[in-house]
Amino acid sequence: MGSLKEVIGKLEKENFVSLLTKIIGEVKHVQNNPPELIPKEDRVARHVLDSLLPFSTSSGGPLIVNHVSYTEGRGNVIVEYPGTVPGKIVSFVGCHMDVVTANPQDWDFDPFSLSIDGDKLRGRGTTDCLGHVALVTELMRRLGQTKPKLKSTVVAVFIANEENSSVLGIGVDALVKDGLLDKLKEGPLFWIDTADKQPCIGTGGMIAWKLRATGKLFHSGIANKAINPLELIMEALKEIQLRFYRDFPPHPKEEVYGFATPSTMKPTQWSYPGGGINQIPAECTVSGDVRLTPFYNITDVAKKLQEYVDDINANIEKLDTRGPVSKYVLPDENLRGRLTISFDESMMSGVACNLESRGFHVLCKATEEVVGHVKPYSITGSLPLIRELQDEGFDVQTAGYGLLATYHAKNEYCLFSDMCQGFQVFLSIISQLEED
Repeated sequence: MGSLKEVIGKLEKENFVSLLTKIIGEVKHVQNNPPELIPKEDRVARHVLDSLLPFSTSSGGPLIVNHVSYTEGRGNVIVEYPGTVPGKIVSFVGCHMDVVTANPQDWDFDPFSLSIDGDKLRGRGTTDCLGHVALVTELMRRLGQTKPKLKSTVVAVFIANEENSSVLGIGVDALVKDGLLDKLKEGPLFWIDTADKQPCIGTGGMIAWKLRATGKLFHSGIANKAINPLELIMEALKEIQLRFYRDFPPHPKEEVYGFATPSTMKPTQWSYPGGGINQIPAECTVSGDVRLTPFYNITDVAKKLQEYVDDINANIEKLDTRGPVSKYVLPDENLRGRLTISFDESMMSGVACNLESRGFHVLCKATEEVVGHVKPYSITGSLPLIRELQDEGFDVQTAGYGLLATYHAKNEYCLFSDMCQGFQVFLSIISQLEED
């Protein structure tokens, strides 16, 4: 028998595009923005199953196909191509079957159907992450069809969703809890959910925070009788940011991992109850996030942010003001401006991949061999759950073959040529591990 690459061959465009067309046709129904939009990932899973079941054990083929659901309509698919050596395994995980929302009015083409423009495969999910669902499905289909003799067991896991599975318990976290992925610890686990064809060796943790300032409502022409919460929150946020960057400066390891930015703490949203332009409101809220490189602990950061707020409240007279009658305390009325901070429950830790592991080395070699160069990178964007997998003992490495420039963006697309290279990277990874 020839090499694995000779047996499997190249990514077959007709099959890949046909499958991706069906999958992108489900995008309208797998948008994830609860509570308004709850994805039904089984609509995507159905096409994965239709592609693989003809080569499954139930049809006389080698693939072991398992559809695992914890919530109706929101299943996961685990596919296994058995090898000959017990305990020798490689897995491709993380291909999630939900997408972020898309507004067709903002796009230059229909986000809910696949369109082709030369090398471009266009539509919501082509880069993140339905293009990867189709790509890994094609890998497993070709293994089932050609039946190469491998020492390694190859496993693919298509997860119900990414963003909310840690809250809802329907995706990879539930699979781990039930022990259905335990054997994947015996070999490298490649999380296929990034972009630009290079190993992504580090991601950021994330804390969503909400800072509320309470003052005293009053006519803006009599500002000396008010406590302006807008001024209070602006000055307080500046102080909080100064303390954050003092306590969590750029970490030396960020340069080793190639992080484009250090840890950041910044506002992204502002709201207040409304009112006239001549009225100082009683309260306002600023929301934002912390993006934290994996060399700091998110629990420590949340604790520090709370300490900053508590200290500012206790010493609010010392906070900078804005103008001669700006103040945050009205002694005659026994009133003090006040800050409260709260955190979203879905805090997540970043991950620093093990740069000494076999999984990292085979990914780098495969990338250099296929793409022509290897340049690992890190981002403070967050990938939910992979830190938890790493903490559970999995050798997690991350890669992806979409385009970072269109990730979560309008007019999303991927390149078929990039997906072809991703397919060859997968074959190279498996081949290298066969030689061990």
